Amino acid sequence: MVHIDGGRAFSCQTQLSDVAGKTVTTIEGLSANASHPVQKAWLAERVPQCGYCQSGQIMSAADLLKQNPHPTRDEILDHMSTNICRCGTYPRIVRAIERAAREG
Repeated sequence: MVHIDGGRAFSCQTQLSDVAGKTVTTIEGLSANASHPVQKAWLAERVPQCGYCQSGQIMSAADLLKQNPHPTRDEILDHMSTNICRCGTYPRIVRAIERAAREG
């Protein structure tokens, strides 16, 4: 998951020609020092296990909060449903997003 011109997009389904002239932000560009509210909440809630899905989850969560700074639990679940976590840390992911929304 990356952000293209500020909106999330699946990097694995995006052709290079589709991003010509556009701004692409990867997980590394979200913040220089893990200071983005979602990244801080992720650590506080101890979300990561294997790490396989984490960059996509974080980028999706950041996109959600950019669009909707105070989402309901149902809105979080709906937005995040495109990202699969093999370890099943969904409850922690939701808590982290709720925390990031509260603490900004």
